[in-house]
Amino acid sequence: MRAAVWYKEKDIRVEEREPAKLGARDVKVRVAWAGICGSDLHEYLHGPVIIPKGEPDPITGGESPLTLGHEFAGVIEEVGTEVKSFQKGDRVVINPLFTYGNKPASVDLYDGFSFAGLATDGGFADFAVLPEKNVYKLPDNLTLEEGALVEPMAVAVQAVKEADFKFGQSVAVFGAGPIGLFTIIAAKAAGASKIIVFDLSEERLEKARLVGATHTFNSGEVDPVEKVKSLVPDGVDVSFEVAGVNATFNQSIQVARSRGIVVVVSIFAKPIEFNPMDLTGSGVKITSTLAYEPEVFQTTIDLMAEGALNPKGVITDRIELENIVESGFEVLTNDKRQAKILVKLSGEK
Repeated sequence: MRAAVWYKEKDIRVEEREPAKLGARDVKVRVAWAGICGSDLHEYLHGPVIIPKGEPDPITGGESPLTLGHEFAGVIEEVGTEVKSFQKGDRVVINPLFTYGNKPASVDLYDGFSFAGLATDGGFADFAVLPEKNVYKLPDNLTLEEGALVEPMAVAVQAVKEADFKFGQSVAVFGAGPIGLFTIIAAKAAGASKIIVFDLSEERLEKARLVGATHTFNSGEVDPVEKVKSLVPDGVDVSFEVAGVNATFNQSIQVARSRGIVVVVSIFAKPIEFNPMDLTGSGVKITSTLAYEPEVFQTTIDLMAEGALNPKGVITDRIELENIVESGFEVLTNDKRQAKILVKLSGEK
C-alpha cells in the first residue's frame, strides 16, 4: 500500500509499505480522507517532537520511521476475530489517542500521551490497522471528508469544556490557524456573545469571520489588549491561546477579566517568558488541553451530525497523497491563506 512515512526533519517519503498485522481486537480501515494537522507540520519542520526518539513509544510500541496522519476517516475493510461492534463496510472515524487507560477520563489523557500517526503508524496510507476501541461509527448524514474533521473539531470542543464556558460569555482567540478556526466554531456553538480574533494574516481573519468571529483584528496593526478593552472594558471571560508564541501567551492573560480563564490549546516550539504577577494581580486562571476525552470525541460526532457544529468551511484544499510534501507541508509552511488541507486516499464520500 501507499504510505507517507516520516524519517526525520524535512524527510517524508511516499512509499510502498505492508499494512500492520490484524490482531483479534483490531480493525483494518480503508482510509478515505486524512487531514494535515499543525502537529504533523511541527514534525516535518522540527521533528521528532512527539514522534519517538530512538526507542519504541512506551504505550503503542511504535517507532520511527512511521506513517504520519491522525485526522482520518474511512471504511472498514476487515475486522479481527474478537471484534463485536463493527463489520466490513462500516463507515468510521478514528480517535487516534492512546493512553494507559488506568485513570478517570478527565485525567487519563494526561497519563501517557500517544497518537496513531505520531507514535505508531497512522492515516496517511491506503490502510490503517487500529484497536476497536479507537474506532467510532460515522453517522449516515456525515461524509467521510467531514469525518476527517472530527479529530481537530474535538480538540476545540474539549478546549471550550476546559473553559467551563457559559452561554453569553465573551471570548478572545489568539491565532486563526486551523485549530483557532475550530475553536471559533465551538465557541459560537456554545453561545459566545463576542468572539474577538487576532492573527497576522488577513486571509485567515477573513476565514475567521466566515466561521463565526464577531470581531477580527490584525495583531500586527493594533494592540490586542487595548482593542479588547475597548470592546469589553472589564476583559473577556475566556481567552484561547492558539498561536503558540510568547507575545500571544502574555496577551491572552492580559485581555482576560479578573477571575477569567485562559485556555492554552497550541503547541509551543520553545520555552517562553511571562510575568506571574499578571496572574497574581488578576486571579486569572490558566488551563490547557491538547486532546479530548472519549466522551467529548463522541459528543463532537453527535453535534456535527445534528448540525450544531459545521467545520466544513475550514477546508481550503484537497490534495493527492503523492503530493503531500509539495502541496501539503510546504504550502502550509509558506502560504498562510491555507487552513485545513485534506489528503485524498480512496476519496470515498
